[in-house]
Amino acid sequence: MGGEDIWIVGIHMTKFGKHPDKDTVDLASEAVMGALGDGAMTMKDVGVLAAGNLMGASTGIGQQLQKQVGQTGIPVYNVANACATGATALRTAIMALKAGECDAGLAVGVEKLAGAGLLGGGARVEDADTWTRRGRYGQVAPIDGRIGTETMPGVFAQIGMEYGHRYGGVDFELFARISEKNHAHSTLNPLASYQKRFSLEEIMGDVMIAYPNTRPMCSANCDGAAAAVVVTDAKRRTLSLEQQRRAVKISASVLTTDPWEEACQVLPNVNTLTKNAASQAYEAAGIGPGDLDLVELHDCFATAELVHYDNLMLCEEGGAADYFKSGATWRDGATPVNVSGGLESKGHPIAATGIANIWEICHHLRGEAGERQIEGARVGLAHVIGLGSACGVHILERAAA
Repeated sequence: MGGEDIWIVGIHMTKFGKHPDKDTVDLASEAVMGALGDGAMTMKDVGVLAAGNLMGASTGIGQQLQKQVGQTGIPVYNVANACATGATALRTAIMALKAGECDAGLAVGVEKLAGAGLLGGGARVEDADTWTRRGRYGQVAPIDGRIGTETMPGVFAQIGMEYGHRYGGVDFELFARISEKNHAHSTLNPLASYQKRFSLEEIMGDVMIAYPNTRPMCSANCDGAAAAVVVTDAKRRTLSLEQQRRAVKISASVLTTDPWEEACQVLPNVNTLTKNAASQAYEAAGIGPGDLDLVELHDCFATAELVHYDNLMLCEEGGAADYFKSGATWRDGATPVNVSGGLESKGHPIAATGIANIWEICHHLRGEAGERQIEGARVGLAHVIGLGSACGVHILERAAA
């Protein structure tokens, strides 16, 4: 990221879970007002709004939100980018500041997903043994049930099993232990959708969704919102000393998509674009994986967390299983991963997740994470990925004393 440094001065997330009495505008308003309050700012200070909402992408959530929190005539960008929607909204605000259009911006992500059921892989129109050439896809038939699946649990089950097939050292119990860790972490996060510790036996014995992912190993569809206020370095210097102390520097903001690879034209590949995003982020921030004090990564399923240890270069190539077995990813490990409880416990209101992961990192860097605080945390990484595909990686640093 060239040019002036960008800082987060205010950030907020709602309680994730079921909110039957609130709609997307209610939840987004709560997150925005919380972020503005956290940064001691108002909508009059904000020069750009980026609003993410995937399920209601055509509804103009940003303009609806303005009617609740303040209509000041600023530009609004309505963002939809799969599970990277929230991270993309934040990056949109960052780019506006980098371009010199304003000195303060606001990003928000919100979703209503409680009770949404299984996502991805719609019903087939045809189920014949042959495929008739027509339209854009020529002779490419739907893959579901033929060479794999298009449902999210199945896709990420395939990804985890493929990693194990390639590198070894992976079995059902290993994936269950990753879930065990995240659910244990969730007990210290009051904003998580679920705050319950599961035994290994409970996780392995629960309903199988897509082998090896049982129900507790899957992210929870839920309602929630998160928002962040970002400012330029020049703007930060005009704020109170307390605001400056609590500001969190965005050392890298990266968004990638799939480069062309023959295989990923058929089956999703979450690896290459994540590795590319991580490499670019480390270079932009001038750090390496060993400098990270904590990581919030996109564990939409336990199988996904394992492969992203490797993709984010937290371990040597092919070494994700041994890395987890070393204990490094627990709260008291060398590089704690998903101290929030991860998507498996915290929940996954799609457009909110990218900023919620950043919320978690910010609270540790500020020393405000309560019982789950990682002591002395100075640098953290937040990661999200959405199939289609889009990957967002942000590296955050604590303000100098």
